Amino acid sequence: MKIASWNVNSVRARVHNIVEWLESEQPDVALLQELKSEDETFPYADFEKLGYKCEISGQKSWNGVAILSKHEIKDVIRKLPFDDSDEQARYIEATINGVRLASIYLPNGNPVDTEKYPYKLKWMDRLYKHAKNLIENEKMVVLGGDYNIIPTEQDCYDPSAWADDALFKIESRQKYRSLLNLGLTDAFRVKNDKAEQYSFWDYQRGAWPKNEGIRIDHFLLSAQATDCLENCYIDKGPRAKEKASDHTPIIIELNI
Repeated sequence: MKIASWNVNSVRARVHNIVEWLESEQPDVALLQELKSEDETFPYADFEKLGYKCEISGQKSWNGVAILSKHEIKDVIRKLPFDDSDEQARYIEATINGVRLASIYLPNGNPVDTEKYPYKLKWMDRLYKHAKNLIENEKMVVLGGDYNIIPTEQDCYDPSAWADDALFKIESRQKYRSLLNLGLTDAFRVKNDKAEQYSFWDYQRGAWPKNEGIRIDHFLLSAQATDCLENCYIDKGPRAKEKASDHTPIIIELNI
């Protein structure tokens, strides 16, 4: 089972690139983030003609997450539990082929001296509680998406430049580490131990050609899913395209 995660940074603006990549790589499931689209304006037809069923949680102009699947999508939830007042479209979860999957667009948290950083940390607390419930069921769980977390210095071209950023502040990284301490596994680091492996390059300052990137897109797997993990890799190809997203896909392959 081949599962991809990709922050597309506007699904309608990048639909040609997304369709081209899906046709080439043929993932069974694609988890998309930062759709910047309401449900009504999501380009369902472009993906359905490729054989994908679509479930989305959309929001006008920003946020938004989706699950695209060539297989039946069951038991969909469109909100991260534990705060009914949160209206930001950042989480969608479903079961596909017995795997419980989520597409996650974790809050950025910047600027850190505003309400955005406490919101990020509280959102991560909610994710921790929900992930704990999921893995206690001892089912195969795959939590993929844009976590907006640089886990370690190894995952950043220049840690000093990010020291005070919400993506790298110690409180953010501690909460990410707490997810791993639950028993979730960072799939990429199971298969890749080298530095300079990034999933995001800013549009500014020539970051892409200089490979000044960060790794903030992750797959966290339950023990049952980790046991089935055959590969995890970042596909840098889409970042080199015209009108590219500033993120590129990360892919896992599970033998289930």
